[in-house]
Amino acid sequence: MNQKELQQLVETISLNDFGKPFRHQAAFNSRLRTTGGRYHMKSHNLDFNPKVIDKLGEEIFIGIVRHELCHYHLHLEGRGYQHKDRDFKLLLKQVGGLRFVPSLKEEKVVQYWEYRCTSCDSLIHRQRRFNMSKYVCARCKGNFELKGRIERKTAVN
Repeated sequence: MNQKELQQLVETISLNDFGKPFRHQAAFNSRLRTTGGRYHMKSHNLDFNPKVIDKLGEEIFIGIVRHELCHYHLHLEGRGYQHKDRDFKLLLKQVGGLRFVPSLKEEKVVQYWEYRCTSCDSLIHRQRRFNMSKYVCARCKGNFELKGRIERKTAVN
């Protein structure tokens, strides 16, 4: 989707769902990382994260457009446009906008070395191997034995 198609989509959603025209600019902003969109109160323009369409799909993106249009229309009408305001919550529910954007972070598999204390059976996990003859257990001063590698999923941006 390019800038022109985005502008057309926002104008169409504004007319169909809100019954009011959108008279400002809608644009993609690739610098947005954690949010799906942003409403600028001074210029009344809207910014959208292009990664949302790629990673989460067009239906989620339309929910984000509705969310930002709620901010837009309520602010121009002089009503409560903030997330905490009752007007905002009611309008968002009426038009079916999203309250929160699902996470855009990707899961990455990280491998760890698992060691077990021979005395107290406590487990420790390390990303790097270490020389077991140089280190002892902090709990009981026992020796370690290497159990093997394990994998964990972590969120990475």
